Order: sequence, then C-alpha cells, then structure tokens
Amino acid sequence: MTVTAAPPTTFDSLDPATGSVVAAFPVDTSEDVAAAVERARPAADWWRDLGFDGRKKRLRAWRSIIASRLDEFAELIHRENGKPIFDAIGELSIAIEHLDWASGAAAKVLGRRRVGSGLLAMNQSASIEYLPYGVVGVIGPWNYPVHTPMGSISYALAAGNAVVFKPSEFTPAIGKWLVDTFAEVVPEQPVFQLVTGFGATGNALCTAGVGKLAFTGSTATGKKVMAACAPTLTPVVIECGGKDALIVAADADVGAAVDAAVWGGLSNAGQTCAGVERVYAVASVYDEFVAGVTRAAAKIRGGADASADYGPITMPSQVEIIRQHIDGAIADGGRAIVGGADSVHAPFVQPVVLVDVPEHSAAVQEETFGPTITIAKVRDEAEAIERANASRYGLGAAVFSANRGREIAEQLSCGCVSINSAISFAMVPELPFGGVRDSGFGRIHGADGLREFAWPRSVTSVRFPAPLKVTTFQHPKYARVLVTKMVRARWGRSR
Repeated sequence: MTVTAAPPTTFDSLDPATGSVVAAFPVDTSEDVAAAVERARPAADWWRDLGFDGRKKRLRAWRSIIASRLDEFAELIHRENGKPIFDAIGELSIAIEHLDWASGAAAKVLGRRRVGSGLLAMNQSASIEYLPYGVVGVIGPWNYPVHTPMGSISYALAAGNAVVFKPSEFTPAIGKWLVDTFAEVVPEQPVFQLVTGFGATGNALCTAGVGKLAFTGSTATGKKVMAACAPTLTPVVIECGGKDALIVAADADVGAAVDAAVWGGLSNAGQTCAGVERVYAVASVYDEFVAGVTRAAAKIRGGADASADYGPITMPSQVEIIRQHIDGAIADGGRAIVGGADSVHAPFVQPVVLVDVPEHSAAVQEETFGPTITIAKVRDEAEAIERANASRYGLGAAVFSANRGREIAEQLSCGCVSINSAISFAMVPELPFGGVRDSGFGRIHGADGLREFAWPRSVTSVRFPAPLKVTTFQHPKYARVLVTKMVRARWGRSR
C-alpha cells in the first residue's frame, strides 16, 4: 500500500547567503486565495469611493511610513533577498518615488476629460472616464521584491483598485512588510492583501476572478499565467525577462561606457531583468573598452559581508543556469577575461566577463540572470544595432555615443533605452516600463501604467438637437445629398 504524503501547509523563507530561516509562511490553497479575492471586492468599492484625493492622502501616508522605517525595511530585504543594504535602500528609494508620483498623478491621468465630438456628432459632448477593475492580482518577483511589484501595486491602488499580492516564495517576508504597513494607514478594509505559496498559489490567483492580473517573472512562467487567465478572459500585464544590449559607438565616452556596463551587468549579482548582459563595441574603441571593463570588473566582489559589492544568487536553481552559460560560452570558443568556470561557488558567483562568444551561444541568446557580461567586437554601429535586435527579447538597451545616441536608440527594437547611461529609465516615474516579444507586453509606471489598471469608458451626451439627424430611419430625403456634400467639402481635398 502506497501512502501519499500530505502537501506541506507552511514553508520557510531562507536567507540565501546563510540558509538560515527568516520566517515561516502558509502555503495558501486555491480556497484561501478565492477567499482573499472575495474579501477584496467590497474593499475595492470602499477604496474606489474614497476618490482620488482620499486615496492620495492614504497612499502618501504609506509612503511616509516606508521612508521613516527605511533602515528596518532595508535590513529585511538584505536578509531575505541577499542584496547589500545600500542596494536595498536604493531600491526602496525608487519605489517610494513611484508611489508618490502615482498617488499624485492619478486624478490628472484618470479623471474624466472632454474630447472633441467631430463633424457628424457636433451636437454631442464627448468625454472619457477611467474606472478601476475592482480587484487586481499581482504576482511579484524575487530579484527586486519591492520596486518591481510596487510598479503594479502603487499604480493599481492609485487607480482605485484593491490588490491581492502573491510575492515570490523566496521573498514573502518583504511582501508581508508591505501589506502590514499599508494596513496601518488603511485599517478599515482589506484593500491590500497577501497570499503566499508556490506556483499553485499563483495559478489560483489567476483563476480567482480578479479584474486584472499583473505578473513579473520568466517568459516560460508568463506563458503559463496567460494560459491560466485565458478561460476567463482575465486581462494581463506580462513583464518578463530580457537580454539587454549595450552599444558602444565609435564616438562614445569609453570610460563612462565601462562604468555603466560593469554596474549594469554585475549589480544585484546580475539579477536584473533590464541589466546589461550583452555589449557590442565598435572596433575602433573595442580594445580600450575591453581593457577598461577588465580592470573594473576585477575589482568587484560578491559576498555576504558588508564590504561585498553584491550578494548571493537568490534562487538556488539559477546558479546552475549561470554555470551552464559560462561553460557553454567557453566550449563554443569564447574566452573569459575576468573570472571563468571557477567563479561559481553557490550561492555566490564572482564576476565573469566573456569575449569572442559566438552569437548562437546560450550566453548570448538566453537570459543568464547572473553577474556575467559578453563583449563582442563589431565593425560599426549598424552591425551593433543588427546584433542587438537579433534577440527574442526586447526589454531594454543602452547606447553610448556623443553625437548619435538618439539616432541609434530609435533603431533598437525594445521598450526602453538609456542614452549614455544604463537602466536609467526605471528610475523615472513618468516613463512607462515594459518590453516587446518574449519580454512581455503592457506597461507599468507613468501614465500608461496608471491606465493599465483602469478601463476607459466613452460617454456622449446630447447638447442640442442635431441640425441634421442621421442616426434615425426618419431622416429627410435630402439628407444623403447634404451629407455627401459635407463629407466631400471637409475631406475631399488633399491638404
């Protein structure tokens, strides 16, 4: 007789550097998730009825709590995610700025606005209004466990929705801290709730009847989320990975490009969806750039101590993917000029810089999500653009050029570009963030991010009787002739 073990009801969140337990959390079932969504429905109505000003007041009070307890929260991020305290403070600072902007901009972006009526409806007033979906589900990642999910949470709340948040199983304590502090400023209703667990819990959130689902994670999981949401036509925002390229043009400030490439590729242990993974340097500056990266990257060190530049690989299974990409690149003929195969010592990976890696190698084609950079020599900017675009991903990119930055940026097939810097677009609250192709679709941040969490409703209202009513079977016989003349007079000539 075979005895099947009961599934676990709790799981431990671990410090990725030491393996010590941070806290224990429930494995929420589909019933638990459904109950949370049902609790959120009346809360969403109450939150919506506070209006833009009422929500702004509460959200900015929440902002102040996060800011005043910055050190406490940064320490928790350090323990559960592994990144250095300074990096955690930086992530929190950006998240706070986005929260502030979303709460203040929601009324202007989403409030009712008048639009022109046009010739045929000149007797109508026309307006657009944006209404919240009600309950929004958010499935967050572990690499930026505050900034990234808050790009959906802050904007969804500002738009008037309640939120049910499923953080990564690697960072549930961070999610709980956010939910608990929000409850301090909104104690009346469960406007912002937490569910925890693994993939099944996330799947349950997709099928629990939320008005919209925002997901950040791998492309493979993003496809599963879409499939789970499809039967109920639940709309989704999908923010997946990237294989972002940095282009170093012939007229680039090579020193600045070196600094950006090293920081963009190695910070957060390379666990950045919009981080620098590929570099294409024009031949005339290639040697200088490679020498600079070699010197700079050799000084960077991953570790758990206070002097380390970045922390551990947060998700243990990612270590093997990083190892395979490094080994594969070398087997394909690439050379490691910083680090190499022996740089991988779980849970840490020391910096690895690879050159001469063929474009077909996994280290160039697939998201590594580790502290590795590939550098390729190209004959000119045109070849750099061609190679940068030859990817199934299309999240972000960076361009270094004194005079041609915008020209090059306009030819890149991706959702975000920084000129003469790296990943700067993520820090600007008014800029939408998201990608194309296998990097996903939809946008967080900015006015586009607010509109992702509200649906537009078009309204017309009669101001005065129409001089010529065409939306009736009772129109006069001369109507066809008159309308034809009007249309030809208005649009029949080229201008």
